[in-house]
Amino acid sequence: MALPNLNNLLVKDGEVFYFSLFFSKTESDTFLELLFQEIPWKHEPIKIFGKQVLQPRLTAWIGDPGLDYSYSGIKMQPSPWTTGLSEIKRKVEKHLGLKFNSALLNQYRNQSDGVGWHSDNEKELGIDPIIASVSLGESREFQFKHRSDGNLKASVLLQHGSLLLMQGKTQHYWIHSIPKRRQAMLPRINITFRQIK
Repeated sequence: MALPNLNNLLVKDGEVFYFSLFFSKTESDTFLELLFQEIPWKHEPIKIFGKQVLQPRLTAWIGDPGLDYSYSGIKMQPSPWTTGLSEIKRKVEKHLGLKFNSALLNQYRNQSDGVGWHSDNEKELGIDPIIASVSLGESREFQFKHRSDGNLKASVLLQHGSLLLMQGKTQHYWIHSIPKRRQAMLPRINITFRQIK
């Protein structure tokens, strides 16, 4: 999908585009409250170097029936689409001209929650996956680092109501993270819309 009028945040080997005010503040506030209430949040353990530890965030897997998803030793079965999430999905799909059948949601409760360096390259996503990421709540820094050239880095502040699109070879050549912080931070919900093949 070509977006010629937007600046690519990556200098090579991938395509990342940022829409800072995709939803209005009123829409964003409403969706944030709905997702806190509607989504069946879980606090799941993952395997890191053979040890099980609780993830530093809450998660939920939402999608069409039968679309299971696995990462870091977790196998997730989809919960059904909620009213608020379905509305967000419709707006994102209409704007991008794409269709998504699933979403991984993360709730960062405070500054002590984050996600380490990784790429979204699970086999269920197919080759060159397209991921549309909506952020609601506290602004958090989203960092990128090139796999083979550690000097190539990029970052963007994901604001309340923003949309980030990752596509092309991004998941092959880049890893990304949301670092924990020391200063106090309010909760944030992130929705990553995906297409399970």
